[in-house]
Amino acid sequence: MGSRDPVGRRAFVVGTGAGAFFAGAGTAAAAGAEPSRLAAGAAAEPAAPQGALPDFHPLLKDELRFPLAWGTSPIRDFRTWRRAARAKVEEHLFVARDDTPYVPEFGERNTEGEGYTRELVTFSLSRYGRVRGALLTPHGTGPFPAVLLLHDHGARFDIGKEKLVRPWYDDTRLTSAQAWADRYFSGRFVGDELARRGYVVLAVDALGWGDRGPVAYEEQQALASNLYNLGSSLAGLMAREDVRAAAFLAGLDRVDRRRVAALGFSMGAFRAWQTAALSDDIAAAASVCWMTGLKEVMVPGNNILRGQSSYYMLHPGLARHLDFPDVASIGAPKPMLFLNGGLDPLFPADGVRVAHDKLRAVWRSRHAEERLRLTTWPDLGHVFTAPPQDEVFEWLDSVL
Repeated sequence: MGSRDPVGRRAFVVGTGAGAFFAGAGTAAAAGAEPSRLAAGAAAEPAAPQGALPDFHPLLKDELRFPLAWGTSPIRDFRTWRRAARAKVEEHLFVARDDTPYVPEFGERNTEGEGYTRELVTFSLSRYGRVRGALLTPHGTGPFPAVLLLHDHGARFDIGKEKLVRPWYDDTRLTSAQAWADRYFSGRFVGDELARRGYVVLAVDALGWGDRGPVAYEEQQALASNLYNLGSSLAGLMAREDVRAAAFLAGLDRVDRRRVAALGFSMGAFRAWQTAALSDDIAAAASVCWMTGLKEVMVPGNNILRGQSSYYMLHPGLARHLDFPDVASIGAPKPMLFLNGGLDPLFPADGVRVAHDKLRAVWRSRHAEERLRLTTWPDLGHVFTAPPQDEVFEWLDSVL
């Protein structure tokens, strides 16, 4: 649990010039209070500034018909549709596919875990730089099933992977991570729980968090616009990196590559279903507290109108073709679980209902409705506490 070999905040920021994006970044506390309002029963974020939605926005909504959605698209063969829909998503990532060799470097193993081993692994997540991941491996011979854990946003940038895997390597981050786990995860570290259950677990920081940050809350739009000006995309980069991380995990000798799942909460949930849609290395996905119809979430007062965090999940122009559940449906008929809270202020009930109806129709069309689990916990807010965790763990055991 010691703080041996700590890595500096900016030591693993991707690319040699990326530090400029984070110059003057403040602490998470100074970056905004977004996460503190999202516990069970909490009020929604303050309304976006007046004018954030133009007065003609209903007309823009009416123009969104999602013509490439399965069932709406003229393409009737599902495999052909899936290829076309995935290609359309990739076209809007603005980040090219990447075949850079991973060249992993594995750190010293730590065996303090109950029934599993911890280690840090550094590898080339993209051609722009190397990142450090937390890797947990059950004791035994393997190969094991595996879970790619994708961390949330929460406007807390000093920790990323550490939100899900107990940071045995850094006492300062451990203090911050334990507070986060206490607030959102019933004090548990989801990755450690999975490793105890026999899963290999990999968690990596997204750009802006942990080793690759911290970015300040109010700097996110500048980061996104700078990437757009450079012909790239913040959301597209994260999508490509998550697919790369999935392939890295699936390729480890200790992993049964046919049994790899993606799991995430909040922004991590968005990342989980997106990765399942874009990666053939992901066999199943569990998404907790992130699924809605786009039109239903674009309403006054919703957090998505504030910008900032939304840029990590914004692929410009894609809504002219596909809605959020349409993108997730590219993953059909893989086993997928979508769990939301009835008291979640970020995702209105009608948006969740619209999305669930779309998802259900797609899996039903594949005669695979039993592979899709759509769950609403009526008393759950924007949290991933022990009871829904146990549901997800048991579901993973049943599908992998």
